Amino acid sequence: MIYLDANASEPLRPEARARVLDALDRVGNPASVHRAGRAVRNLLETARETIAERFGAAPADVIFTSGGTEADALAVHALCAGRRVIVGATEHDAIRSAAPDAMVLPVDRDGVADLTVLRTMLADGPPALVCLMLANNETGTIQPVGQTAELCRAAGALLHVDAIQAAGRMAVSLAAMGAHSIALSSHKLGGPTGAGALLLAPDAPAPTPLMRGGGQERGRRGGTPSVPAIAGFAAACCRERQIGQLATLRERIESAALAEGARVCGGRAPRLPNTSCLALPGVRADAQVIALDLAGFAVSAGAACSSGKIGASHVLEAMGLGALAGQAIRVSLPWNVTEDEVESFVAAYAEMAARLRPTVAPAAA
Repeated sequence: MIYLDANASEPLRPEARARVLDALDRVGNPASVHRAGRAVRNLLETARETIAERFGAAPADVIFTSGGTEADALAVHALCAGRRVIVGATEHDAIRSAAPDAMVLPVDRDGVADLTVLRTMLADGPPALVCLMLANNETGTIQPVGQTAELCRAAGALLHVDAIQAAGRMAVSLAAMGAHSIALSSHKLGGPTGAGALLLAPDAPAPTPLMRGGGQERGRRGGTPSVPAIAGFAAACCRERQIGQLATLRERIESAALAEGARVCGGRAPRLPNTSCLALPGVRADAQVIALDLAGFAVSAGAACSSGKIGASHVLEAMGLGALAGQAIRVSLPWNVTEDEVESFVAAYAEMAARLRPTVAPAAA
């Protein structure tokens, strides 16, 4: 199996695996005051400092969670008090589920948020919490979060940025982007599952915990933290991907797909270097995923949390792609992909497209 579904979960990095195994050999609870507890606590706080430095936050403002979904939910819960919520039309379900009654900010056909509309929305009503992904998990489209932060701060609004897919694939700094919080996830960086973080800006409101417990995470998130997973998270975030190489390999895939009649969704916008969303007119996404799986390639149709459901992508529907929203697959290159693997995929995609596409392609959406 050639794995090309990194946006669902990156392969575990060797250094992260080594750090997890080392931490698993440590006995103790980080809240304990004896020597064993203090040693585990040191692992936890070292990881906190590493992640804070890597992503432009203060260590005291890093809240460890069980993953990106919890980090997003905690941000909405913590920041929305007394505020209306505005979410991008292509946000992940973690945000959409946390704010089911939110106002929706439209996007263009490449998935880029309409900041002219946002300016009007911010001016028309009480203070808001705006939630906008830095980079979309399905298309890789990068949002103008710096400009969004300027608009939000001028209007007295708060901005939460889901940076889960962007981290490690582009520069991510809470301080530099001017947001009030960002969410991160370990396994999207090549760390283990079960760890994530919410990073707060110094001027963000003090969060009310979703889960109360024994006062862990300075009273902001109850429950004993998974120190092995967090240690692996910190180890993974210290490594940069070969971004230029990934972009070159992605261009190879997209050129070949275009030659087969496919469409690159979001192709005119700035995108993550590893992500391609390829729509093949007239061929259902699930049929493409199954055919490629049988040929030995792991790709997906939409977000991993929704890939078991048959239906059109809400992201592509929001981009106005019509029937193509149910005919697109996501190819996301992992940190350890090789040129030979990409060439094998190009050949398999061409064979799949020739076999499954209609004799006469339907009109473009």
